[in-house]
Amino acid sequence: MGTLKTISFRIPADTVESLDELAESMDRDRSYVLNEAVENYLRLNEYHVKLMQKGLRAAKEGKLVSHADVKKMISKMGRSK
Repeated sequence: MGTLKTISFRIPADTVESLDELAESMDRDRSYVLNEAVENYLRLNEYHVKLMQKGLRAAKEGKLVSHADVKKMISKMGRSK
């Protein structure tokens, strides 16, 4: 994990209560739950940034999907349910 640092920030009291309830239900402490949440947030946002970069590269290369094709794909998604 590396060197640990302490940070401080403000969040609403009811959020802290929910956080503590979750931590208790998991038999963990608040710091564990917060660390997990931050790690998941960072991974998710890193993934989104990579997808956006991939899409921008494709657009620059002219690899685009026509509006008509997108409408067809969406139409098929709706019918599969």
